[in-house]
Amino acid sequence: MNPILSIQHFVPDVEARQWSDGRMYLYGSYDISGRTCYCSWEYRVFSSADLIHWQDHGESFRSAPPNTSLDWTDAPLFAPDCIYRNGCYYLFFCNAGNREGVAESLSPTGPFTNAVPIEGADRDAIDPAVLVDDDNQVYYYWGQFHLRGAKLRPDLNGIQPETLNTNLLNEAEHGFHEGASIRKYNGLYYLIFADISRGRPTSLAYATSPSPLGPFTKRGIIIDNTGCDPETWNNHGSIAEFNGQWYVFYHRSSQASNFNRRVCVEPIHFNKDGSLNEVEMTTQGVSGPLPAAQPIEAWRACLLNGRVRTAAEGPTESDPSTREYLTQIHLNDWAAYKYVDFDAQPVITFQARAGSLAYGGVIEIHLDQPDGELIGACQVQRTGGWQKWSTVSCPIQRAKGVRAVYLVFKGRGNKFVIPKFDPERLFDLESFWFVAE
Repeated sequence: MNPILSIQHFVPDVEARQWSDGRMYLYGSYDISGRTCYCSWEYRVFSSADLIHWQDHGESFRSAPPNTSLDWTDAPLFAPDCIYRNGCYYLFFCNAGNREGVAESLSPTGPFTNAVPIEGADRDAIDPAVLVDDDNQVYYYWGQFHLRGAKLRPDLNGIQPETLNTNLLNEAEHGFHEGASIRKYNGLYYLIFADISRGRPTSLAYATSPSPLGPFTKRGIIIDNTGCDPETWNNHGSIAEFNGQWYVFYHRSSQASNFNRRVCVEPIHFNKDGSLNEVEMTTQGVSGPLPAAQPIEAWRACLLNGRVRTAAEGPTESDPSTREYLTQIHLNDWAAYKYVDFDAQPVITFQARAGSLAYGGVIEIHLDQPDGELIGACQVQRTGGWQKWSTVSCPIQRAKGVRAVYLVFKGRGNKFVIPKFDPERLFDLESFWFVAE
């Protein structure tokens, strides 16, 4: 399910790479839950054999003490990329000070060491992307608002200045905001980037060219994370092939902030003309529709509408676990979960874990749209605390097929006004599921 990593990991800006061992590796920046700034001073690498079960390989690179060999990069690390070349893995990184560099390792999981600046790109901009072409020539792309590109020298420590193009894409003409990524497919070069043309850089767009240094033609949008969180601001990701199928890796914000971003993945398909259709955000991700009887954590909603947002609890010194839930639920807010399979097992009851300090409310269960078919309405009583969870239950009408589930939140009157608390706040929601006959 999306997001794909364990709940405590907030990894945006992901470059996905399948290496010769058959596993998919993720290289991204690393947000810290609750911190009101982008990224942190560390990278971590994750890998998977099936895109569903992910292994955390721990810290792979750090830009601040105690790693004193990297004093020149002592600033939060932004988006990275990684390539394999001549028996070595090269991690290309950037930070909040517009520093661009490369480090190396014999392992795809690091640790990456011997970091040096990229001459000609260092101090210029952010967000590196790297392509090893079929002839083994390495190309480097970076920039914000204007995308630069050039060949790298054979030592990978600097660009070849005579090949530099400082305007492969730009914000005014193409919506290019930042976050380039590049892949080659069927003889075409695909530049993926954060596109601001819809008002915020929440879209991943793509442009193609028969040449690695352009000119590039913008083709369309691959995915847009608008609606994943009330305050989402940006997107950054990549497309990657895994065992013959292509996917888009992207991120979503959480906790009503620009930050706390998590990697998600959706399948994509190339059309005969090389174009890509825009795909939607889902809860299911690569795993396929979710069985109706399977519990779904409420924070995994792929769309939120209104004042509802996710919030985190933990970890603490006494309890290392982390929990997340939907909070700040108000009248007519809703949360969407795509998609749920109602054919695998007939279900007749809806259950949820909810808590309310004040006066509770009603969870309406709709299909396909927030105003779609209503199959049930479940009352949430006052429990005496927002996260003082109680299981609520209601009968539902039979549903068939693979459907989007929209939980629409309603009030129920009989308000218990609590001083210093929002009198219109209904309840918090931890999880829900359907029960078979």
